[in-house]
Amino acid sequence: MARPAVASARPGRSRRALLWSLAYVVVLLGALFMLVPFLYMLSTSLKTLPDSFKYPPDWIPRTVVWQNYLEVWQRIPLATVYVNSIEVSAMTVLGTLLSCTLGGYAFARLRFTGRELLFTVLLATLMVPHQVTLIPTFLLFRQLGLLNTHVALWGPHWFGAAFGTFLMRQFYLTVPRDLEEAAKVDGCTPFGTFWRIFLPLGGPATATLAIFAFLGSWNNLLGPLVYLQDRELMTFPVALTWLGGQYYADLPMMMTAAILSLVPTLLVFLALQKYFVQGVVLSGLKA
Repeated sequence: MARPAVASARPGRSRRALLWSLAYVVVLLGALFMLVPFLYMLSTSLKTLPDSFKYPPDWIPRTVVWQNYLEVWQRIPLATVYVNSIEVSAMTVLGTLLSCTLGGYAFARLRFTGRELLFTVLLATLMVPHQVTLIPTFLLFRQLGLLNTHVALWGPHWFGAAFGTFLMRQFYLTVPRDLEEAAKVDGCTPFGTFWRIFLPLGGPATATLAIFAFLGSWNNLLGPLVYLQDRELMTFPVALTWLGGQYYADLPMMMTAAILSLVPTLLVFLALQKYFVQGVVLSGLKA
């Protein structure tokens, strides 16, 4: 009598296995599609200048030029550029985490007059393009004497960001209130509850925010061009523009420098990827 039940379960399993197989194929094709620009960049970084302009391009260089990775260090001051970019990105991440975790906790758990209105206004700032506030920010930094300093690049991130605050708020809303009430019974202040309970539990969302902040700062081109003047203060995106001009571009050198600029971002993402995926999922569970 049990045989029909077993037989009927097999088609369901087969259908489920087929759907999973199709999903893996789609994901694999999408990954290969995303890898094409990176493979082209890697291939071009190992070519000579004439070979880089061939059409259709040779995906495997006929002559592999490893010398490009040594020459690019002579063309632009990569050591100084690395230090500048790491300094700005590290301070940006630190300021973003400090301000957004506190802001997200306040909007998620603290009760104060005008909380919902203030949060709505904060979210409304996401619709304002950064270019709209660029000139007022530039004039403000000029009055404060912050032009041509790295503070102009990472300083604003210490005063909060709408997306980061929203991300942390959504995650903190998923924390059970029983933990918060137990902390109050033990005599914890609101800041003590945040420091001992919410901040440790918010590791996945915090790692996600750290990745977003690091990538945004590391790839920022407009900010250094507007606020910085000295060549010694420039960051990696600006250094890439030094390898080309209005009518000329040294593609192998540009691709080589771009490959080198990817190393810190890949290291950060690989170190935090498990928290990144978990944070993106958990931060959207509760509105």
